Amino acid sequence: MKFNPIPDNFKIKHIINHNTYLINGELKHWNGASSKVYSTISSSDDNSPTLLGSIPLLEKDQAMEALDAASAAYDNGKGEWPTMKVIDRISCMEKFVSQMKTKRDEVVKYLMWEIGKNLQDSQKEFDRTVDYIYDTIDDYKQLDRNAAKFHKHSGVYAHIRRGPLGVVLCLGPYNYPLNETFALLIPALIMGNATIFKPAKLGVLLLTPLMEAFQNSFPSGVVNILFGRGRTLASPIMETGKIDVLALIGHSNSANALQNTHPKKNRLRIVLGLEAKNPAIVLPDADINLAVKECIAGTLSFNGQRCTALKILYIHENIFDEFKTKFCNQVDNLKFGNPWDDDVMLTPLPEVDKPAYIQNLIDDAKSKGASILNSKGGKRTHNYIYPSVLYPIDKTMNVYHEEQFGPVIPIMTFSDVQKPLDDMAESSYGQQVSVFGRDTKVLAPLIDVLVNLVCRVNLNSSCQRGPDVFPFTGRKDSAFSTLSVRDALRSFSIRTFVAAKDNSYNSDILKEMLAEKQSNFISTDYLL
Repeated sequence: MKFNPIPDNFKIKHIINHNTYLINGELKHWNGASSKVYSTISSSDDNSPTLLGSIPLLEKDQAMEALDAASAAYDNGKGEWPTMKVIDRISCMEKFVSQMKTKRDEVVKYLMWEIGKNLQDSQKEFDRTVDYIYDTIDDYKQLDRNAAKFHKHSGVYAHIRRGPLGVVLCLGPYNYPLNETFALLIPALIMGNATIFKPAKLGVLLLTPLMEAFQNSFPSGVVNILFGRGRTLASPIMETGKIDVLALIGHSNSANALQNTHPKKNRLRIVLGLEAKNPAIVLPDADINLAVKECIAGTLSFNGQRCTALKILYIHENIFDEFKTKFCNQVDNLKFGNPWDDDVMLTPLPEVDKPAYIQNLIDDAKSKGASILNSKGGKRTHNYIYPSVLYPIDKTMNVYHEEQFGPVIPIMTFSDVQKPLDDMAESSYGQQVSVFGRDTKVLAPLIDVLVNLVCRVNLNSSCQRGPDVFPFTGRKDSAFSTLSVRDALRSFSIRTFVAAKDNSYNSDILKEMLAEKQSNFISTDYLL
């Protein structure tokens, strides 16, 4: 396939051979082994991958050094960062985000090249992340305002605040390497924790422009950034038992493996965003044009490489023929191209082996009775496989069970809505569902059941994470803990308080502390 010429401002003009990592406030240089970073997007006529640069392949010694730095920065709660005033931690975060905004063009460019995200979505990911940081700061101020008081009950005064948990290991995903990674890292930091952060296998170079901002915005050891393989770096860190919080967005296999290496799992707080198999249920009275539009967005935004993507469609048999025709026509009319091309929705897949994996799902389904409904389905280039609409699907097929995380769309029909409900109940996943229909007498009882199977029911719209102020979580194998601006602050902290019996002796002590501002914890001051 012939692509348009690459615009000059998006060309890779300089290879980034990144050779630093951040430990204890120092950008250290690495002279050991490195890993080359390629893009599946070709910048030549022979369709060969484009070399973007390289990153360090750090070893266990550097992982242990980072752990020691984070542990020292936290210092069993005595460190500068966990005991710092709220206003000072916010000042550090504001300094960071101010510097981050100057790197927008660099980060957006590498989002496109490294993971194939189109220009509009790459810009949106960056801007949304900046907004997330400012919203987190605002919510942290509100949290502090709410805590700036004493409670009295049964003759006891209590001053209750939220405190940090300790050392946090942050592992983000490749599909949202900036936004979802920072949705872990930012709230963990602002609540007073010390952190160790390792980028995902893809979307690594785009974080390198932010290294200096991390270095000069936070006290030494509060943010430590490692590059390399998770098995080499994360596993030894967890084995020490010195990690207090595992924050991971990825696959449940990785989460389980890391938890199992921790010697004191009962002490380990986990914050997990994992895989999902979100269904759409299209009822017989649905607005078909709306349902088709939202299901296109839900299944194929960023090629379906989202945990919140619609991974299977249940269509009522009375409207299946009309839905199928309109849906397949729209899928076949989607534009495929490079991320910077105008109006492109389908872009090259960042994982070299993903087209072959999708092909295997298609072949397995076809061997068991499914057909490709759309004319372009399964057509391949060197870095892409065109979306295939598969029907009929049954439970013997791999595509029914596996989270495909790519451009293949399985469809099942139903006559009784109990069928998709039973399937959802049996599923290992429980993140979200989309429901399309109009009859409130049908929708109301259906919603009452669905909210107990998943954590978000989307009415006549596709599944999504945002807005970021809403809870983001899941049931069963899909998540643990809750992420959103407000919930994440709570996920990375714990309620802690000072209690004193109501008598003149204690009152005098508390009044003196408050009047002379001797404690950062016991304070009724607050930020506007």
